[in-house]
Amino acid sequence: MTKRSEEAAAGLAALEGYLMSQAARKEAQEAGRAFARSLTWLGPGEQEQIGDRFAQHHLRLRREMLAATVVRAAELKGEYAHRYSRLRRRATGLALGVFGLWTVATVVLCRP
Repeated sequence: MTKRSEEAAAGLAALEGYLMSQAARKEAQEAGRAFARSLTWLGPGEQEQIGDRFAQHHLRLRREMLAATVVRAAELKGEYAHRYSRLRRRATGLALGVFGLWTVATVVLCRP
């Protein structure tokens, strides 16, 4: 990958992250407004305040879930890298063993 394409990929990833965060913010605000509207005994100012607090809480929970997902992904990456390494060593050992046995069998069977 060239430096220019890496920069383009990083820029697209940043743009995607920004758009996703804006969508999450909008979703949280809409959910907060809907929740606050259901509290009909509150005045408009109170409903707005409750809606804002709900949205903040919603976004905080979303950040926490995302952080937990990132941590778990890192754990799985390490775990699978370790498993792949072990599997690769086993496969290499098996291949060498088979090749060695084949070589010995060839030498023994091809003797005059």
